[in-house]
Amino acid sequence: MRMDDLDRRILEALQQDFPLHARPFEVLAARLGIEAELLWRRVEALLDRGVIRRLGASFDSGKLGFRSTLAAVRVGSALVDRAAQTIGRYPEVTHSYLRGHEFNVWFTIIAADEQRIETILREIRMELSLDPSDVLNLPRKRTFKLDARFKAQP
Repeated sequence: MRMDDLDRRILEALQQDFPLHARPFEVLAARLGIEAELLWRRVEALLDRGVIRRLGASFDSGKLGFRSTLAAVRVGSALVDRAAQTIGRYPEVTHSYLRGHEFNVWFTIIAADEQRIETILREIRMELSLDPSDVLNLPRKRTFKLDARFKAQP
């Protein structure tokens, strides 16, 4: 997947100081010295190619009054797809992924309160016919904020 210098500059601009403005892409385009329409076409192409997976704000759910947890289930390989479908039905699940671990399907939940998290985990457990020991609930104890910014290599 080849990217030119402009693609790399766009990726960097999207990750740094995104403008809180009614027309943020016009502001970014001006900073980059290009037309807003060209910027948007390039961003769409990067999205289509999977270089950019998500474009959006990231809020601190705890400061907004929500509760979150990292969770995992231990399922046999024949049950992985069903587990992913079951877990993915919940709008409170922000993402899930498969790991090469005894607990092989991991996911995060952001919900209104701890009771809702427990309800979701119980429903998943029952839907998949899992023992309580097959489900992990790992709520956050401390927060470590990483400022991860990715640089595209030429």
